[in-house]
Amino acid sequence: MIFNKDTAEKTAELLLQINAIKLNPKNPFTWASGWKSPIYCDNRLILSFPSIRNYVRDAFAESIEKQFGKPDVIAGVATGAIGVGILVAEAMDLPFVYVRPEAKKHGRQNQVEGYFEAGQKVVVVEDLISTGKSSLLAVEALRSAGADILGMAAIFTYGFGIAEENFKEANIDLFTLSNYSNLLHLAVAKEYISKDDLETLQEWSVNPATWNQ
Repeated sequence: MIFNKDTAEKTAELLLQINAIKLNPKNPFTWASGWKSPIYCDNRLILSFPSIRNYVRDAFAESIEKQFGKPDVIAGVATGAIGVGILVAEAMDLPFVYVRPEAKKHGRQNQVEGYFEAGQKVVVVEDLISTGKSSLLAVEALRSAGADILGMAAIFTYGFGIAEENFKEANIDLFTLSNYSNLLHLAVAKEYISKDDLETLQEWSVNPATWNQ
């Protein structure tokens, strides 16, 4: 997984400022999967803050071209990355499509919504990477439709080992604007959390599925 340290710290600070990322090791959140977690991330909040969404848009556009070259199409993963994906496509003057979790049951039964041609080079934009499974299902759908996937760019990753394995197996390069380790470093430095909290947050990232059970 690829990232830029300065961008990672700046992005983490902005996400903390608007509570897109909340850290609460003493009163953990429960994810849809049932996992207990001391962190909750909702990057859709970025869209409500013009200066921050513009920063994320520009950081994505610059990083995508640097890491992958300029693609033919930007694809967003529904639903969390549709908004930011459109912003990135607009900044790069590129077409945009988005990918549903599964094909519609009616109408044209599309999973990929929007127009692109087989063989076109695509970068997939995602808001958040946990295990990577849902993100990689979008990649699989695009590949099945004939896309040449250059890589994926996400706002944030928890940095789980299973995600690294899943992306490696799928042969997909992942770039993220920020990540969990940079977030924790910044959160301590800016006193969002104490050093005691830091130990708890680090323990969670080692084995999140069984933490706090």
